[in-house]
Amino acid sequence: MNRTEGPALTILRLAAAATALLTAGCQTQPFAYAPGAPVLPGTNAPAAPVLASADAVDPYTYARPLEARVTNVALDLGMDFTARRIGGTATLDIQRAPNAREIVLDDKGLEIFSITDGGGRPLPYAVGASDPQKGAPLTIALGDTTRRIVIRYRSAPDAGALQWLTPAQTAGKQHPYLFSQGQAINNRTWIPTQDSPGIRQTWSARITAPEPLKVVMSGERLTPDGVPAGQGRRAFEFRMDKPVAPYLIAIAAGDIAFRSLGPRTGVWTESAMIDKAAAELADTERMVTAAEQLYGPYRWGRYDLLVLPPSFPYGGMENPTLTFLTPTFIAGDKSLVSLVAHELAHSWSGNLVTNATWADSWLNEGFTSYFENRIMEALYGPLRAQQEAALSFDSMTEALAEEGRTDPVTALHLPPSEANPDGGSGGIIYDKGSIFLRTVENIVGRPRFDAYLRSYFDRHAFQPMTSARFLADLRANLVRGDAALENRLLLDEWVYKPGLPANVTRPVPAAFAEVDREIAAYKAGGTVPAEFQEWTTAEQLRFVNGLPRKLSRQRLDSLERTLRLNETGNNEVLFAWLELAVANRYDPAVPALERFLTTQGRGKFVVPLLTALAEDKAWGRPLAVRIYRQARPLYHPIEIQRLAKLKLL
Repeated sequence: MNRTEGPALTILRLAAAATALLTAGCQTQPFAYAPGAPVLPGTNAPAAPVLASADAVDPYTYARPLEARVTNVALDLGMDFTARRIGGTATLDIQRAPNAREIVLDDKGLEIFSITDGGGRPLPYAVGASDPQKGAPLTIALGDTTRRIVIRYRSAPDAGALQWLTPAQTAGKQHPYLFSQGQAINNRTWIPTQDSPGIRQTWSARITAPEPLKVVMSGERLTPDGVPAGQGRRAFEFRMDKPVAPYLIAIAAGDIAFRSLGPRTGVWTESAMIDKAAAELADTERMVTAAEQLYGPYRWGRYDLLVLPPSFPYGGMENPTLTFLTPTFIAGDKSLVSLVAHELAHSWSGNLVTNATWADSWLNEGFTSYFENRIMEALYGPLRAQQEAALSFDSMTEALAEEGRTDPVTALHLPPSEANPDGGSGGIIYDKGSIFLRTVENIVGRPRFDAYLRSYFDRHAFQPMTSARFLADLRANLVRGDAALENRLLLDEWVYKPGLPANVTRPVPAAFAEVDREIAAYKAGGTVPAEFQEWTTAEQLRFVNGLPRKLSRQRLDSLERTLRLNETGNNEVLFAWLELAVANRYDPAVPALERFLTTQGRGKFVVPLLTALAEDKAWGRPLAVRIYRQARPLYHPIEIQRLAKLKLL
């Protein structure tokens, strides 16, 4: 990879000044609200604060935001599907402390051609040594009056945030496709900025793409159909006038269509999928209304969804105004739309109030998982919510068993050894986090807790958050000096200590009473329940996951013959079945396994199954090698990196 650096630069380090600010306990950067400070484009509000407490310092960015920070990013980029690059200019508006002489950005694989100030004068810069995970620091010298930086650059063909799909990898088979995945620290592979969740930024973009492709982004669409841009290209313009964490800047382009779902909701996807996607997402407008009734107004304008090709590595990504979704949630009966509720809930917890560092990911995901369940209860009733909450409790219990209840990774606030951008366990960050909030609700009462959460989102809207800051807020606005309540809540134990506190609120036993009886009967030698096909997805998952991990060929044959699990159209149930099949070397499930792993790239499914296969040297590993070689072109770079440790090539 060729890297172009600018003139030699003597880098002045201001670490001592930053340390002094931290020692002083400053809560926001000192210049953020100074008279005459720059404001966000099109508003009268100052830039979002950057927390300066020690627990808000992000070790996975090279930025030093207390000295100089990005407040707005304006992109003017073109897509090159042949070279698999996106390039053009990024214009950065910055705030700087009076003594700042440089600004440091995050750069992973960018090819830099030039950097100038707003008047076109060259600025000296240097790209430092590269770290495999973090990338490299891009350090830019500032003139005495520099407030704007223009970077001319392009991304690398293997940029980790971008997946370029050939026409053959799409549903329509006629045109290529591009989509991004910025979380956690991947956007630095295509946007030169300070790529840290605690450094919120507004942004705008003008993107050109070849016709007839449409471009969508996670902001207000200013030119929905694009405008001619010459040479068979069209230009699309977007704007996000609210400060967001930079990982929430997202882009996609393809032969996609739109279908309205309500006054402020709609779905984008390939034409071949639009009918199924729209039917599955029919309740989206109701979800938004239910969420607002719980925790206040939806502040992002539209709530649209983009159902991506099956290579998308996650279930969903909560990009503002445009949630990205895997097609694996489409079951035909809305049984997996809790995924949509989860991504919608992020519009409050995660997008509105954001973890300042990845050590506190639970502030995004735990809050959102709790909120998701409340939306599901409002739309589909208490029983469904209770069942899904019980599955969440099972996931947490499994994570505690796997990690060990004394392991520091089972604390909500992750220790430094685990606090990398993709660190921690989902069973802890998502499930223990939501169960903690459910426990608080149970102790203080739902009306009181709902009022607190609504006020919490209002008080901290468009701001970063840490565990310490959240607990201080909760004590000030919910506990309010009540020593007895403080003792009952065990707040510090939940957040900072491993394991499970004694005051935990457990699932409602009746939620799965019938299913649990059938599991017990089956373990005692009974037959497969005839009513399985009439059960909810949660009930089917409870049953399959509750089966003994070792079963005879005869019993597996009976399960498959009766329940036809190899043919189920519900991907969550299929995954649970295939995990059981792999654990028992069940050959009749191999065709379904191969089909599943070569037609979708969702990490939740792909990584555990290929890992289990790879660890079974005699039976599974040859299968894993064959499947991976066939499926690898489908998988996103994020999943390829995660699977590299298996050494399947």
